[in-house]
Amino acid sequence: MEKGLKLFGVAPFQSLTENTDRAHASMTDPTYKPLVPVTRNLPAVFKGKTSDQPSDSTAYELVKRETYLRDSEDVERYLPDILGRVLARVWIDPHFKDRFAADPKGTLEAYHVYLPTYIDIEFETESAPRPQVIVYERNKYGRRNKLIFLRLMMMAGR
Repeated sequence: MEKGLKLFGVAPFQSLTENTDRAHASMTDPTYKPLVPVTRNLPAVFKGKTSDQPSDSTAYELVKRETYLRDSEDVERYLPDILGRVLARVWIDPHFKDRFAADPKGTLEAYHVYLPTYIDIEFETESAPRPQVIVYERNKYGRRNKLIFLRLMMMAGR
């Protein structure tokens, strides 16, 4: 029995707190790789508190600080999380949905998310069964390449 327990990394009489401490230490270790990547910090430049954020946004912030995504790599890395929050808000707030549909980049800027000028965002509700967001990168010739595609999905489990 003792040998089997050691295979799973638990000594037979090791306390629960020792196991918990070891698990916590492994998660704080910089070499720790979770199965699902978790973005802890967005690249942000904080310039102090601003009052130009729309009044209806206080309950549903998209980001905690002004966020400048400087290049395509930043956009691919951080924008899916932000747009996931946008899609969740679109689902419950018709006013926000109308605003985002009319001007996606302008709405993000109003909520302190700034994108490079060569990034375009399309929000589709008519041609798709669920709201979806497509992010494009424009090259120097004006041709667009799809970077990100997000669609709100509903899943039920049992």
